[in-house]
Amino acid sequence: MRCGYVAVLGRSNAGKSSLVNRIVGEEVAVVTKRQQTTRNNILGIVTSGDYQIIFIDTPGIHHSKNKLDKFMMKNVRSAISTADVVLYLLDAGKEVDEEELAYIEMLKEKAEKVIVVKNKIDKKDIAKVDADISISVKENINIQELVNLIASSLPVQEKIYDDDEFTDKSIKFLVCEFIRGLLLDKFDNEIPHGVAVVVDDYVESNDRVLMDISLVCEKDRHKGIIIGKNGINLKEIGVRAREYAESLFDKQVVIHLFVKVDDDWRNKNINKYGY
Repeated sequence: MRCGYVAVLGRSNAGKSSLVNRIVGEEVAVVTKRQQTTRNNILGIVTSGDYQIIFIDTPGIHHSKNKLDKFMMKNVRSAISTADVVLYLLDAGKEVDEEELAYIEMLKEKAEKVIVVKNKIDKKDIAKVDADISISVKENINIQELVNLIASSLPVQEKIYDDDEFTDKSIKFLVCEFIRGLLLDKFDNEIPHGVAVVVDDYVESNDRVLMDISLVCEKDRHKGIIIGKNGINLKEIGVRAREYAESLFDKQVVIHLFVKVDDDWRNKNINKYGY
């Protein structure tokens, strides 16, 4: 069969995580309207009769501003070096500048195989650049054609993961990413990306899972926003996180959320929170 790693690259909000989730059929990566949502490289695995595609969803290409940003860009470089195929997504609704064109040409020189994909063709196409295939993740246009193109570009070898695996990440990681996505969507411009979500304690029995989870922000005022008046925001996040976790664990889940402040953690303490 054909099997290999596919690094999914592109600028922030090009639709990388949405594409991976669409093809894999599971929410393995956070999708929000915010830019630079993805922090870690996340594997999304899809297995069919004659291929296994292992997607590496990467942070959006951007200039580093702090240690967290530098960590994210290190992940991008790592993904490129290990990939059999590089998938570069362009947003059809945005103009492509010379810097991005030069980056794509650099990829073509360094990577074994580069597939340039123009996404969001349901919008007006102003990205005047040639692409190997045009798609719309939102409208499910040409997605299977893209899968076929990727599969045909992979090396012939035995599959790496079992048929029922769809990500390399633990359920605990997926729950934390789900909560982080809720925070990004709910508070939009009120709180920047300075929120880490970490599991402090985890106990699983035959019929129940107990999780203590900290939401780490950078400022006291962010803490108040996350909690909300009389704790309404934190309660809503907890309910939705529990429902999501129970769909993954298929058993009762109890989640206790705690909001903590760690000033400037993105520069000082990124390793403490698993980044």
